[in-house]
Amino acid sequence: MRKLTMMTAAAALMAASTAVKAEDVEVLHWWTSGGEAAALNVLKQDLEGQGIGWQDMPVAGGGGSQAMTVLRARVTSGNPPTAVQMLGFDILDWANEGALADLNIQAGLEGWDDVVPEALQQFAKHDGKWVSAPVNVHSTNWVWANKAVLDELGIAVPTTWDEFVAALEKVKASGKTAIAHGGQPWQDATVFDAVAMSTGGPDFYKKAFIDLDEETLGSDTMKETFDRMAVIRSYVDDNFSGRDWNLATAMVINGDAAFQMMGDWAKGEFLNAGKQPDADFLCFRFPGTQDQVTFNADQFAMFAQGSEVGKEQAALATAILSPSFQSAFNVVKGSVPARTDVSNEAFDACGKKGMADLKKAADSGNLYGSMAHGHANPAAVKNAMYDVITAHFNGEYDSATAVDELVTAVQINK
Repeated sequence: MRKLTMMTAAAALMAASTAVKAEDVEVLHWWTSGGEAAALNVLKQDLEGQGIGWQDMPVAGGGGSQAMTVLRARVTSGNPPTAVQMLGFDILDWANEGALADLNIQAGLEGWDDVVPEALQQFAKHDGKWVSAPVNVHSTNWVWANKAVLDELGIAVPTTWDEFVAALEKVKASGKTAIAHGGQPWQDATVFDAVAMSTGGPDFYKKAFIDLDEETLGSDTMKETFDRMAVIRSYVDDNFSGRDWNLATAMVINGDAAFQMMGDWAKGEFLNAGKQPDADFLCFRFPGTQDQVTFNADQFAMFAQGSEVGKEQAALATAILSPSFQSAFNVVKGSVPARTDVSNEAFDACGKKGMADLKKAADSGNLYGSMAHGHANPAAVKNAMYDVITAHFNGEYDSATAVDELVTAVQINK
């Protein structure tokens, strides 16, 4: 049924694309929640001000896996969209196929090399050429909390794993859900990302998920990571399976749950609901990862539509990297700018904290691409890890078995 649904969606999008005019940009993305849609509207309005229309191609599904399925169908049919929201290794995979447009002229004229962090450039450039325009930097090791719930139960912001477990137990004893979570593989992996960094530290994280070192993947520390995931699972409500991430965020917003582990796109949902940081909700790093940042970066890759970049594609790339847009968009989205020269003046408390954390992590060498969000290893490895992490979270494996399965999955797919 899911395959049929995706084929139907792909066919509908291909049919709709025939109506796109030359002065339009046709953009494939998965920003469909309220906060995400509000942020995307900033970009639409920017282009409309230049007389460029926007043909929307939303494909629901956090993490973008469904969108990538639709994209493959479009490209296979010889009818790629103007631009596509992409993450990490997906960009490099399409660049290796020669499918992406060369944005070097735009990058040179506008000085992208001087203002975009090197960690992002590793995914935005291929063979020395810019092939995508970074929109933002999301950090993924955040915890979001309902301040009223924590205040009512006398819970301070936890800074260690033991303090976090004690807080979860206190919430559970009150009758509320301790952790709002959506049972989807990418969400399970997002939590696992933070738990692994907290359990083993940055050297462990790098060796396991970036270097894919088999000894580290099979270590006692990895087993402890899975053990801690089992603890997390014990504080999730029974109806978590298949829940979209923004519905889990709504549980925290409404006071039905105390905490959610999710990237900073969750903040957009709080803001869209009229909530304010430090007054209605709290944002803090997952306990034990206060000095590290795991990140992903939304980028728009431009698909080659001839020997030169189309004027609409150039206008879109320029709009995305403009300092004014980087500020306006990321204030709404919850992320931080992909440029290092953007002022934090317009950002709220969580935004300022995110910008400061990112700079500190980058300067200290503690900025790491997120495994869960396609910035640590290629898609085949990431998806194989997803399978193991989700199977364990759903009780199919004990921790020792999960470790063995993880090692085998990486051996087969790397």
